[in-house]
Amino acid sequence: MIIVGPLSKVQPLIDEHGVRHVVTLLAPDTPHASPAGIEAERHLRLYFHDIVQEMEGHTPPCAADAERLVAFLQSWDREAPMLIHCWAGISRSTAAAYTALCLFRPAADEEELAFELRRASPSATPNRLIVSLADDVLGRQGRMVKAVERIGRGADAFEGTPFVLRP
Repeated sequence: MIIVGPLSKVQPLIDEHGVRHVVTLLAPDTPHASPAGIEAERHLRLYFHDIVQEMEGHTPPCAADAERLVAFLQSWDREAPMLIHCWAGISRSTAAAYTALCLFRPAADEEELAFELRRASPSATPNRLIVSLADDVLGRQGRMVKAVERIGRGADAFEGTPFVLRP
């Protein structure tokens, strides 16, 4: 099980669901504490801004970030839940969760997986640059990007409501 949510709900979600693996996707300068009960080797921290193109003074996600994300997802034994979070639980975390769906269901149609994400979270707006980088790593030939474009922008929200996906 994959739980997706905002930074403000990290510890309660870990405690409630018995999470043992965490993916943190935050801006380089975002203060945050390490979650209690998560071993360092089971916590992937990726630091970049929630942007989809180069912007002065901002750090975009890069290919190495997508490679680290996919490698971390592949190392997950799936015995205990994983939490994927970003600041709001809307863009970076949903892009990572969509990447997980595509990784764990290699024969599934990318558009069907994107609409599954949308049904789970009406506010999900996966970061297109992260999706594009992951698409390259997974060899999906642009299909992940097209699928995310097809579902479009999610409902406006300040913070996403936590949700669950079954990989």
